Amino acid sequence: MPVFQAFYVSENEDKTFSNQIIERSTDDLPAGDVLIRVKYSSLNYKDALSSIGNRGVTRNYPHTPGIDAAGIVEASDSEAFTVGEQVIVTGFDLGMNTSGGFGEYIRVPAKWVVKLPRGLRLKESMILGTAGLTAALCIDKLIKNGLTPDKGKVIVTGATGGVGTMAVMILVKLGFDVVGVTGKAEGEVFLLGLGAKEVVSREAVNDQSGRPMLKGIYAGCVDTVGGNMLATILKSMQYNGVVSICGLVQSPELPTSVFPFILRGVSMFGIDSSECDIEWRKQMWKNLARKWKPEGMQTITKTVSLKGLPKEIKKILKGGQMGRVVVRL
Repeated sequence: MPVFQAFYVSENEDKTFSNQIIERSTDDLPAGDVLIRVKYSSLNYKDALSSIGNRGVTRNYPHTPGIDAAGIVEASDSEAFTVGEQVIVTGFDLGMNTSGGFGEYIRVPAKWVVKLPRGLRLKESMILGTAGLTAALCIDKLIKNGLTPDKGKVIVTGATGGVGTMAVMILVKLGFDVVGVTGKAEGEVFLLGLGAKEVVSREAVNDQSGRPMLKGIYAGCVDTVGGNMLATILKSMQYNGVVSICGLVQSPELPTSVFPFILRGVSMFGIDSSECDIEWRKQMWKNLARKWKPEGMQTITKTVSLKGLPKEIKKILKGGQMGRVVVRL
């Protein structure tokens, strides 16, 4: 069976963690229906956590992270996939407790695999990756619950992160007026370059007044941070405003009241891209390949090899990453 290179994270005797690039055999991969030769992966915050030994992400080491992978079917025991097909795998257990996309091969269950839709290249699918899929799911939920461009502004928190960046780009493509939230000095120029109409600081959406309601400003929201920022935005939604939430970078706590929901009819939806329905997942990839495909994706993307991963992992853990990092295998 093929020998391949993989980014490998190991636990040391002193309980610290280190990484190296090693050669592995496909015989070492877990059981699964489809063997995929990985061409591209992408770096997500969850991958960075797995790379430093976070047990909330990865229970057992040594391990190869990478929750995203795009490549070519090498072998298949499933009638749904044939050798040579281009495919995408994101989420489920890939890169968490199953050997992930930071290796040249993965073996996974067929139910995790999506065929690369027409209109999308393998590299483009990894510029999008879990971040793009999550953003698409958030936006789809908002649109299905009444959000249209004429309703008003849509605010995106954590707007320079992976999901936030993709949410801004997709919403702009769909004709929405987007307000991006960032705490980075260089974030304003970055977000305005993506097409955001307005950029506000974290402090501007961190209300400490204790008031249960604020002026209704926003028609929609994609929130990636949680905490008091989300609570502030909920109080600032217009009547029948809609909010999709998918992250907890600031906090998992939500210090709010029922007032936004019962006085303004605000609706809030939780999004989980990891285990979402496969048919919804397929539809979102089709959207991302066609009418929702962000323009200028290459301009916000840095491409690295496995050797370049450690530097980028340190950067994302420090909150210094903007745009997307694609890993070329």
